[in-house]
Amino acid sequence: MALATLILLNKPFNTLSQFTDERGRATLADYIDRPGVYPAGRLDYDSEGLLLLTDSGPLQAELSHPRHAKRKLYWAQVEGLATAAQCRQLCAGVELRDGPARALGCELIDEPALWSRTPPIRERREIPTSWLAITLAEGRNRQVRRMTAAVGLPTLRLVRAAVGDWSLGSLQPGESRTIEVAAPTARPKPHRQRQGRR
Repeated sequence: MALATLILLNKPFNTLSQFTDERGRATLADYIDRPGVYPAGRLDYDSEGLLLLTDSGPLQAELSHPRHAKRKLYWAQVEGLATAAQCRQLCAGVELRDGPARALGCELIDEPALWSRTPPIRERREIPTSWLAITLAEGRNRQVRRMTAAVGLPTLRLVRAAVGDWSLGSLQPGESRTIEVAAPTARPKPHRQRQGRR
């Protein structure tokens, strides 16, 4: 059985999910010094938390391709007092510019024990905030932020806590953990026979 390298990285805030940037912004190269690994999926520049990297093309595809529908758990700090009704609305589905979107799960949670963000979010004293745990099986561009905004809850801070069977655990921003996992085998593409004219 072939093994693949899987790196679990706690991607810091304002870091690109790539290894190079012409504009000089922070990238994965600031935290990962291992050739031949690539991110499996992405995490927005201004989002934090779990990003997976691997040296296996089939595993990268399994983790990131929409058809595999890997579950992703996010902790979202939103502006305003979130309600159970808004959670139900997110699970029932909201309409976004690129089509409907639905959370597999959403619940109100206490503020998780997280690291301090640098820079901190801009909180307004007269407006309270809430924390939601949101589970998705897809990963469209800025999807969580757009979904919470659709129900009147702008996201202030977004942390991805888990992808599939892997979670952040005790990793701090910039820290990573490397493990070996079974590599899926690449499925050969079916050969299509050309049909002759009848």
